[in-house]
Amino acid sequence: MEVEGRVAIITGGGTGVGRATAFDLARRGCAVVVNYSRSKDAAEATAAEVAKLGVRALAFQADVADDAACRGLVDATVRELGRVDVLVQSAAVTVFVPHANLDAITTDDWTRLLGVNLIGAFQMARAVKAPMDAAGAGVIVNVSSVAGIAGVGSSIPYCASKAGMNSLTITLARVLAPRIRVVAVAPGFITGRWLEGGLGAAYEPIKKAMEAKSPLGRVAEPEDVSAAIVSLICGSDLVTGVVMPVEGGMLISV
Repeated sequence: MEVEGRVAIITGGGTGVGRATAFDLARRGCAVVVNYSRSKDAAEATAAEVAKLGVRALAFQADVADDAACRGLVDATVRELGRVDVLVQSAAVTVFVPHANLDAITTDDWTRLLGVNLIGAFQMARAVKAPMDAAGAGVIVNVSSVAGIAGVGSSIPYCASKAGMNSLTITLARVLAPRIRVVAVAPGFITGRWLEGGLGAAYEPIKKAMEAKSPLGRVAEPEDVSAAIVSLICGSDLVTGVVMPVEGGMLISV
């Protein structure tokens, strides 16, 4: 898809991968709606910086776990910018609990993680279907994780939510075709505040261990993941229903 003159919604767009993707799309002439749930200052700062690149940019609050909020976000985008062509689903939450500590996971943890990471992704995809159909084409990119492939990550509910997102990518690709393509990226370790805050003092040792395990010798920066996202949006229009790992070859290491 050629994104110049088109409109993208990026959930969780104020920080990390979402923020990097907002800039990459804007540099290609795509207007951007930076969605946030709680990170208002970061989202507004991102939108202001994106606008300096010469495209329209808006920050919009919506909790993707709330279906009415999803529909409101999409309606506001169409009202303000006239269309929706791209949806990048980078909103996510987690808890950091060792997998063996089963008793530390609560029902509330499951409800919150599935509500944002999986149900929210479905609700946003459903909300953008009509305007994408009206535009004649669309691309949805789900930001998944190697946690959903290898079953390793911050917690069991997080792994399960991302495995569900991978399955959702395939089923939505099937039912939303031929106008809308649905793909996913599955990053491994990503540098930045998400893991710094969750891992604390263990951040640097785990980062070094992941770099040593990676055949390419490093872990991902947000910009690496954004580059993969943009390649799926702007590359071949025959790619749909795939989950692309972005993890330096960690999954093939032995």
